[in-house]
Amino acid sequence: MRVGFGVLGPVTAWDGTGEELALRGPRHRAVLARLILARRRVVPVDLLVDDLWEGAPPPGAISAVRTFVAALRRALEPDRPPRTPATLLTTRGPGYALDAAPDTVDSWLFEQRLQHAAALPPEQALPRLQQALDPWRGPAYADFPEAPWARTERARLAELRLGALEHLARTRLDLGLAARTVPDLDAHVAEHPWREDAWRLLALALYRTGRQGDALGVLRRARSLLVEQLGVDPGPALRRLEQDILRQAAHLDPDTFAEPRPRGTTGTPPLGPPSHGPGSSRPADEGDDLGDQLWNRAADAYRRTVTPGARVRLESTVSLLRDLAVTGPEGLLTARAQRLAAVTAAEELGDPLLTARVIGTYDVPANWTRVDDPERSARVVAAAERTLAALPDTGHEGARARLSATVALESRGTRGARGPEAASEAERLARDLGDPTLLAFALNARYMQTFHRTGLAPERDALGSELIALATRHDLVTFRILGHLIRVQSLSALADWSGADHHDRAALELGERHERPLTVVFSRWYRALRAAADHRVTSESALSALRDASAGLRGAGMPGLEHGLEPLALLCLRLRRGLPAPTGTDVDYGPHEPWARPHVLLARHRTDEAASALSSLPEPPRDLLLEARWALAARAAMALGDRALMRRALTELTPAVAEEAGAQTGILTLGPVADHLDALRRALGT
Repeated sequence: MRVGFGVLGPVTAWDGTGEELALRGPRHRAVLARLILARRRVVPVDLLVDDLWEGAPPPGAISAVRTFVAALRRALEPDRPPRTPATLLTTRGPGYALDAAPDTVDSWLFEQRLQHAAALPPEQALPRLQQALDPWRGPAYADFPEAPWARTERARLAELRLGALEHLARTRLDLGLAARTVPDLDAHVAEHPWREDAWRLLALALYRTGRQGDALGVLRRARSLLVEQLGVDPGPALRRLEQDILRQAAHLDPDTFAEPRPRGTTGTPPLGPPSHGPGSSRPADEGDDLGDQLWNRAADAYRRTVTPGARVRLESTVSLLRDLAVTGPEGLLTARAQRLAAVTAAEELGDPLLTARVIGTYDVPANWTRVDDPERSARVVAAAERTLAALPDTGHEGARARLSATVALESRGTRGARGPEAASEAERLARDLGDPTLLAFALNARYMQTFHRTGLAPERDALGSELIALATRHDLVTFRILGHLIRVQSLSALADWSGADHHDRAALELGERHERPLTVVFSRWYRALRAAADHRVTSESALSALRDASAGLRGAGMPGLEHGLEPLALLCLRLRRGLPAPTGTDVDYGPHEPWARPHVLLARHRTDEAASALSSLPEPPRDLLLEARWALAARAAMALGDRALMRRALTELTPAVAEEAGAQTGILTLGPVADHLDALRRALGT
């Protein structure tokens, strides 16, 4: 049976004949709505519990959720034989997912039709826009007007609908249907009086029906509302239209109005881009003809007008590489490969200020403390330090701040003093200059240098909070996502799971809205961490979440994160659950091998070799895994009776007594540090 789902109004579902399905009570509908909102992603049971009861679940809430799911499955798949797996509302890892087809959910179909209409000429776009708007039966997720988990999506869909109505009006104007457009626009501005584009469309429609006086009256009414109610003047587009109407500008005539349009379209161009609203996103597999054409035109013009070999080309290249780095795995790998070439080319020109701009413009956020290519990073650091030394003695504080931030970021995870000093200098200069983008870059650098000892999760969380506030004020989307990811990591370390959940959702929403696909990689690992940390989640389910996260990391363009991470996370999961370490001989722990090897050898009952491996343990890098490595060392030391290492581990871990060992990674955990400290004290007899 083909099932359809509706959220553009009260939440509902219907069978292949259009008959509405019985979904039982409001919490059943809430579970279904929450799964639809997740767009085929897994929603962990604990998150469903938090959302359904808004952080105050009653005893037995998890069992209640399972009951709701079972009832929904019976309603959605009534003909499914007993004891056969569900195919629509499925169990995956630590939670559930709704595997609905893209054309079976009215809100998804609404967005698809809007995207298709945007690339069509007016005569083809008109029916598609009407089809897109037809399914609306009321406010989106109408059953849950106050639910925090639905609030952002409700607002996003409402904004998309208003933008679609205005797009429909523009299309009708393009087709010479001004008279038909007036009544709908009149109702639209009455209900939404702060939408300037709607007022503009209404005035133009009135003008084109021969009602010049009414058109001017509409514009004056808009001005009055904006000035009296909001204290702002109308925008330039409204002011310009008023002047054009007063002088009866020829371009307002639909037969003569012409501006550049996408190829293959006719009629009047949109009076402004369709409103996509807060939180909207374009499917990654949808092309954007207008965007492609604008890109091609700009690139052609750049090639024609900017002389080959000009220095501005180097700066433009780095700006492009910076944007490319956040588009996904291929973009990240390409940007990383080309960045050093750009730095080398700038240095060869002998202009330290140019080199400073080329190095410092690449302010790509980072939230993992192991660099992906240590040799390249070392060369960038060396170039930045040479450039700092070559700058004039006075002035150019912005260049100094960017170079210092680069040194701090690219030397992360090392034990030298230069990184922390550079981070402090970058932050001081950025605060003095009052440059928000520069300060965001410097705060990222400072975060990467806060791993000189254990127990600093509160300091990192404060940095994440400042970064979110700064990036929100100044619309720095990528740094805003970084701030949320930092808070996911830091709040996980502090075992504030509800807070970490909130920031994980916020990062995901921003990543989807602004096409930052790598955000999903970190979110999947966070879900694996949540499963590992929750004793109610079975080891099998936690392992499934770990495998899913690891699969998403492969090929993501982050070898510094990927190498050895899955085996290490599996080792920590098994030790956390009281299980022996994996004993496979072909496991590649990568840079984590020194801390894993004693446990693997102990699991193989090769005690002497384990003791030898433990005795040669190096100093741990100053990175996100600092607490985890000391916890692994402490466990091995207790198993082997190495009292000197036990005392060292006790000293190193004590500042982190309130934290979860390893959870600062947002990826893995070995449990509360306090438990490790208690075990060490018992073993030492103190």
